[in-house]
This record gives sequence, C-alpha cells and structure tokens, in this order.
Amino acid sequence: MDYIERVVGREILNARGKPTVEAELISKNGIRVLASVPSGTSAGKYEAYELYDGQKRYGGYGTRKAAANISEEISDRLQGIELANQKAIDSILCELDGTDNKSRLGANAILAVSVAAAKAGAQEKQIPVYRYLAGQKYGVGSQLELPDIVATVIAGGVFSDSGLEFEDYMAIFHGFSSFRDELEALVSLRLTLERRLKEKYGVFPEDGGALAPPLENTEEAFRWILETANELGYKQHVSLGLDVAASELWNDAEQAYLLKRRKDGKSLEEKVSSKKLAEYYQNLCKRYPLKFIEDGFEQDAFQSFAELRSALPGVQIVGDDLFVSNVKRLRKGIACHAANGLLLKINQIGTVTEAMEAAALAEKNGYDVIVSLRSGETTDDFIADLAVAVGAKQIKLGSPVRAERNVKYNRLLRIEEELREEK
Repeated sequence: MDYIERVVGREILNARGKPTVEAELISKNGIRVLASVPSGTSAGKYEAYELYDGQKRYGGYGTRKAAANISEEISDRLQGIELANQKAIDSILCELDGTDNKSRLGANAILAVSVAAAKAGAQEKQIPVYRYLAGQKYGVGSQLELPDIVATVIAGGVFSDSGLEFEDYMAIFHGFSSFRDELEALVSLRLTLERRLKEKYGVFPEDGGALAPPLENTEEAFRWILETANELGYKQHVSLGLDVAASELWNDAEQAYLLKRRKDGKSLEEKVSSKKLAEYYQNLCKRYPLKFIEDGFEQDAFQSFAELRSALPGVQIVGDDLFVSNVKRLRKGIACHAANGLLLKINQIGTVTEAMEAAALAEKNGYDVIVSLRSGETTDDFIADLAVAVGAKQIKLGSPVRAERNVKYNRLLRIEEELREEK
C-alpha cells in the first residue's frame, strides 16, 4: 500500500497561451505523476471557480495562487493519505476548500490534484487509468467500449470571425467497425473540407483547429460538411451537430437571443425568441440530418430544453452550461425531462469523483454521456481514459490538427488496441 508524500503545484501554459495549473504528485514509494487542467473560453455561470491571481501578469490570469495552494495547504493535508482511494482524496479536497464552487482554493488547483491522484492510484495498481476508474465504486458500468467521435469542424458564434450564428458546427460519426476507422474518417473529412473551402474562399482563420470561413448561414455550413462526407463515401456514417452556446447569445434585458448573421457580406443582428429559436432547430432537423443540439437555450431555460426534447425525438438534446457536470443541476433537469444528454467536462465540477457521479446519474436515467475537452486544453490525455471508464456514448475532442486534441485521440487508439488484445 502506498501513500501520498507531497504534491507540487506549478503555473504552466495551455494551448491558447493562457496560464493554467499543473500538479505533480509524489508517493512515499516513489511514484511520480503529472496532471494539468484546461479552461474554457465560454464558461457557464454555474461552473466551479477557476482561481486566478488578478495581477498585471498575464492580464490578471496568472495561476501562482492556485499553484501555491497545491504546494502548501493541499499538500500538507494530503500527506500520508492512501494513494488508491480516489473518493476519499476528492472528499478531503472538497472539505478543505469548504465552498460550494471551490472558490477558496480554486477548482483548477483541486482538479489538478484529483486527476494526479487518479493517475497515481492506477500506477500503484499497475493497471491503465481507464480500468482503475471503472473499478471505483461509483455505480458506473464496467463494460469497456470506445466512444464515438463528435468533432467541431467549422467554427462560429461570438468568439469566431466566420460570421456564423452558432459556436460549433460538428460532424457526428457513427456506425464504423472500429475507433481507428472512425478517426481516419474524421481526419479525411477535416482535411478535405479545408481544401474545398480554401479553393472557394482563399485564406481564412481557424479557431482551435476548426475552420472559420466567411459563410452566410448555418445551412451553408451544413451543406459543406455533408457534401464533403458524401464525396468521401461517409454519407451513412456522418450526421450533423450544433453547439449553440446559447448563453452567450442571450440578452436578459431584451429577453431574446441576439443572433449574428451575415448577408451579402454584411453582418446583421437579429432578435429571436425562445419559441422562434426552437422552431428554427426543428426546421433544420427536418431539412438536414441534424442529430445533436448542445446548449440550444440559455443556462437557466430548463423548460425550453424539455420542450425541445419532446419536439425532437431521436435527436440528442445536450446540456453543457445547463448542467455543468453538476449532480444537483442534473437532478433538476431529470425531474423536468430537460435534455437527454450530459456534456461531461471535469473542470466544470472540479474533482474526478464528482464528474463520475454525474456520469453515473445520467446513465441511470437514460441520458447519453458525452465527455468533452475545453477550448483552452493541455496535452494531458486523462479524459480519454475517463470516457472509456464511464462508458461515454461519445467524446468531443475537436478537429484532429492540434497536439492538445491529438494526444487524446492517440490515447484512445492505444486503449482500443489494448481492449482488442484482451478479447
């Protein structure tokens, strides 16, 4: 049996050049592991609190305070704690912080330690992280399978230069005989789509690896994705998805969604009610194989999510900002039948245990679980193991053209190989 000797926190940079937190956990028997955590560009107001320094360094986004919390208070409290007891470690971290949203020590500090503990526990047991997590007593099923891929290939919304109204235009992959074949299809689609769009529009920006061409509207983006999939012979294996990120579009004073659109090369803004927005989604689903709608309404609109779920049977209505991987908010959604899918982002809640409990609750109530990265990722591949451990239906990792995404895709390739060899 091994125990925690100390934990060291440090400030590092994520893929967007923004500071984040890394934890290095050292055990009494010499196990050493690293874990780093991401941050999101569009963050829901109910997410766990990321602690930043608020000084001139990095425009206020330095993480020396969070890193110091790991090296000092958290390390002191965890010294001597049994390594392979994830639930106990995460419980200690939450109690030590003492706030509902982890704002005292910082969810970024707490999560880095939680993930490091999971990696160290697996190393002590000499088993892969996904098997270690699946073996934890959280009520999560033990059947180990690879998730399908959900990938943003065209970017839009308020953080993009494309002019499109919604944040992510996604290709939803399904029906392949292996994850390896599915990933190859994604790579082919993304690269072919880029070539075709550049032949049409010339040079245009990217956003986290997703393409941001100057398209006129959502339907045009859909047509580009579908035509490319058809050209490559993937028609039966690719459907469409949207991450609306509607909380970023919601104007409380107007009680409406402000959609930015482009017409004849000019940017326009249109006020749209919840009812009209729902009708728009329904019309898109009638005209296109749109099978995945994430955060279609703002983060407190539980009733709107429930009505859309009822109106669109067979479509994944997914809650991200709605649920923030939080069991309390997920229970509220389940009670009123809001959505039918949980987007699981571990930094929204702050510990591995709490994330897995949310996944287990979702699964128990017939909700799909979709594990997702954040836009400000690191090259930590932990969520690939997590997705397999919780039996996620899908994983959302973005376009496969950046290291912080591909390290997770590559981890899943290795896991698939390991599982195949065991059969």
